[in-house]
Amino acid sequence: MYIVTAKEMYEVDRYAMEEIGISGSILMESAGRAIAERMKPLIGTTDRILVLCGSGNNGGDGYVVARTLLNEGYNVTAVQVGRNLTADAAMHQQVYDRLGGEVMDVEADAFQMALVKAEIIVDAMLGLGVRGKLRSPYTETVQAVNDSDALVFAIDLPSGVPADDAVEFEEAIQADYTFIIEAPKPSAFIQKTAPYYGEWKTVSIGLPAAYLGRQAGARTWTEQDVKRSFPIRQPFSHKGTNGKGFLIGGGIEMPGSVTMSSMAALRAGAGLLTVGTLRQVIPSVLSHLAEATFTSLNEENGVIVDTEDLDVSAYDAIVVGMGMGRGESTAALTKRVLEEAEVPVLLDADGLYHIKSDLEILRNRQAPTVLTPHPGEMAMLLDMKVPELLERPFELARKFAIVHQVHLVLKGAYTIITAPDGSQVVNTTGNPGLGKGGSGDVLSGILLAMLMQHEDPMEAIANGVYVHGKAADVLVEDTHSQQDLLATDLMKGLAKVFRNISD
Repeated sequence: MYIVTAKEMYEVDRYAMEEIGISGSILMESAGRAIAERMKPLIGTTDRILVLCGSGNNGGDGYVVARTLLNEGYNVTAVQVGRNLTADAAMHQQVYDRLGGEVMDVEADAFQMALVKAEIIVDAMLGLGVRGKLRSPYTETVQAVNDSDALVFAIDLPSGVPADDAVEFEEAIQADYTFIIEAPKPSAFIQKTAPYYGEWKTVSIGLPAAYLGRQAGARTWTEQDVKRSFPIRQPFSHKGTNGKGFLIGGGIEMPGSVTMSSMAALRAGAGLLTVGTLRQVIPSVLSHLAEATFTSLNEENGVIVDTEDLDVSAYDAIVVGMGMGRGESTAALTKRVLEEAEVPVLLDADGLYHIKSDLEILRNRQAPTVLTPHPGEMAMLLDMKVPELLERPFELARKFAIVHQVHLVLKGAYTIITAPDGSQVVNTTGNPGLGKGGSGDVLSGILLAMLMQHEDPMEAIANGVYVHGKAADVLVEDTHSQQDLLATDLMKGLAKVFRNISD
């Protein structure tokens, strides 16, 4: 499923109308009819339905919805919100009127009474172009709708929600259902704005799919994508061909971090795994898995420090960071791995803090570099506050990945994966049960294994993030709850996910 910005969607609309020859009024007709069909299983013919129509394209869609439902015997009244309708919207208002439909003005006294009695409200007021604070009469109308007891349907996106980000966002329609035209917009995946969509589905209105795909800078990663791109174990493969991984981390106070990463890497298919950690930590890790080998790293005050004779040339991928500490000598080790390794290197947790003062080192690498920050770590790298980051995560992640030439995994409810060329993938698996310590460590281990088994780094990362979230989903569906799920439980979920992928 593609994800498009307002600018990208406008370009697809322009192409459809100017290059293909599909008129705007036909697109409105297609949108309105498709949305009405989606609504019908959720409403009754005796329900009192109000369709709130703005003056732009969304308003035109709304008049088609109202006419379609009216023509099929539903109890519909359209409400005009705003003045100066576009030509296409005005044309559809006239068709609705000629069919005998009632058009009520939003400022009429009768509107308030109708709103109180309404059981269904269709929000067709504002579309892609909205930004910033709403103005009258939209402010009052949005507040009134949100105060009502009606079931609310929004067209494309709830009025007041920006398409691309949450900057200057204050208030919007709280929809129960949103029918998105062709492709979701970034705000459907942003923490501050996503809840306003309610349950959302896309509807196709006949826009050229191939052109939309070429314009879209982002997409979701689906089960079909995973099955298409996941490598098949070959009959003559062995531990060497399945990848030799090196995992560096685990101070005295955080031995569990490297333990969970190691377990996940092996469960996700790594052929061989070497764990670089403190000598005192090795027994703790070894008690949980016998399959790994170990390299003892130098220690100072309970944290890992630079080990000058460490050889990183024998590995197919390396992960650095989990629980290793943040001292200067620890940072020197991280930077030396980045400089010397000619294979993919993934930085997580403390490893991300080590590069903050020397981001230029990332651009100088020839092999792929993967960063896996949560919002707090990402905000640290960008020198900004977390709320500012969360207002425009797509934009900021894209800029960072392009400037520093990294694969960036911005973790969250919808993890955003960005390639060095700026293309983005959004993961939709996972649940709040992952909101516990250790989940990120498990993800890093899975990604280590994936990077060694895929030729394409972006597919490796997208599949790893998908598998991580899906493991949590299958466990919650089967044996666990979001409340009790632990990071170590994910190992059991991985087996079920991998079996499903191979079916």
